[in-house]
Amino acid sequence: MHAGMTMPSTPADALPRVQLEAREIDVVRAGTTLARGVSFALQPGDALILRGPNASGKTSLLRMIAGFAPDPSGRLQLRSVDDAQALDPADAVAWSGHADGLRADETPRSHIGFFARWTGGARRIDDALEALGLSHVADRPARRLSAGQKRRLALARVWASNRPLWLLDEPYAPLDDAGRAALSDIAARHRARGGLIVASAHQTLDWPDAEELRLEAKPA
Repeated sequence: MHAGMTMPSTPADALPRVQLEAREIDVVRAGTTLARGVSFALQPGDALILRGPNASGKTSLLRMIAGFAPDPSGRLQLRSVDDAQALDPADAVAWSGHADGLRADETPRSHIGFFARWTGGARRIDDALEALGLSHVADRPARRLSAGQKRRLALARVWASNRPLWLLDEPYAPLDDAGRAALSDIAARHRARGGLIVASAHQTLDWPDAEELRLEAKPA
């Protein structure tokens, strides 16, 4: 993954257009190759669902895309559609992983507000709370939120950001039916704005026209 480039300047709340491509990359974790020859190409509005058993490399691939574990081959590339320049994932990615990253005393409103202002989406705070069904607990300390509400908050943080590429690691767990419907809704709205999504999932994600990529665990 390339670094050093910053996102192009865009009007307030506009979403930069990016594309993501992998060409025969190997997914490696702690020196162990989990998957070989992974390839895909995503354009604005696309979604890719990663499937496969545990230890098949789904989370590790997401981390590579995010730049947490860069691809040494350079064949995993995130670029601006407008000028084909390589982009730093730190400026383009909104991440939702297994850890919620919440302090016990912070509220959904303060948590989302911090990240929204940081990523240029400050005008989307109230919309994020409403979209994920958190308006009624917006000022409740995180220690009083359920596991499902904390996951909704992590997704609301992603929705409130102004980042074009969403990386979601098992986003359905531990959501109830209403939470899953809210996720499907914000995913559709993000893609309609030209955003990209790469998500790992064991469950079925009912996202229209989403591509699927199956990774297989390698023998020990």
